[in-house]
Amino acid sequence: MAAYEAAMKGQVVPGSTKTVAGTIDSLVVSYYRSGEWLNLKPITQKTYRSTIEPFRNRHGSKTVANLKREHIKAILAELADRPVVANNWLKTVKILMRHSVEIGLRSDDPTLGIKKMRTGSTGYATSMEDHIEQFRARHPEGTKARLALELLLYTGQRRSDVVRMGWQHVKEGVNTVRQSKTGTQLEIPMHWDLRRAIETAPNGNLTFLLTEYGKPFTSDGFGNWFRNRVLEAQLPLGLAAHGLRKAACRRLAEAGCMAPQIMAFSGHKNLKEVQTYIQAAEQLTLGRQALVKLTESHEGRTKIVKPASQV
Repeated sequence: MAAYEAAMKGQVVPGSTKTVAGTIDSLVVSYYRSGEWLNLKPITQKTYRSTIEPFRNRHGSKTVANLKREHIKAILAELADRPVVANNWLKTVKILMRHSVEIGLRSDDPTLGIKKMRTGSTGYATSMEDHIEQFRARHPEGTKARLALELLLYTGQRRSDVVRMGWQHVKEGVNTVRQSKTGTQLEIPMHWDLRRAIETAPNGNLTFLLTEYGKPFTSDGFGNWFRNRVLEAQLPLGLAAHGLRKAACRRLAEAGCMAPQIMAFSGHKNLKEVQTYIQAAEQLTLGRQALVKLTESHEGRTKIVKPASQV
């Protein structure tokens, strides 16, 4: 039982004597064995590892119990010029510290009360209609780039899901998608523009999007490839593939769709995030209505006949 408890705390690594009890290294080992970690989607595990492993490589030999609040703040200060990176680091370390409390390596969480940095950003830029038309003008129907655009725009999905789409997922005009990040299964009606783009694009495979070597894209590989297509269209570099997912939600909101309808299409779980598209659409609609009223009021005043001046 003692050996079992030690292994659960990451104090023993089969075939290795390098992991020392109570260190950051042992904490990471324990977390990787936990049910919480094992239940994460592979794409989420990959994201967390990209933060955990550099932290482990730098501080793995240090004792978890000696990690203090000021140490957390000092590391965040080093990342002050990259607030998004800093916030991702803090989020991941919070998970590790919570796990350290659960397995008894600490009695407290030193990250409690430490706030995220302000980024001044709402994430990826949303592609607007002029951006979409400029991309279409550069990449006409029949090209792989055009197909990629329409898939992103008319499914509203992440690039990690778009690269897996193919005819095997389409039945009676409905595209069935199981999101790799959340596991949510969606049934998305296929827009006519998307179907035309699929039928005119060159591919002889079930998968819609293929690399130049005839293989399906990886998520990161597709992101890099699509970024180059954006540059070819002379669009801002910040307009990534995710901007078209946002554009899909924006379009739905501007068409008058409510939050449940948008979420059913995009697969969003966060109502707050979807609500931002609706509020922006409502603001635009109200602004247009206000302009119409202002125009009508101005025209009405100019049509009033002024009385002749008396002599």
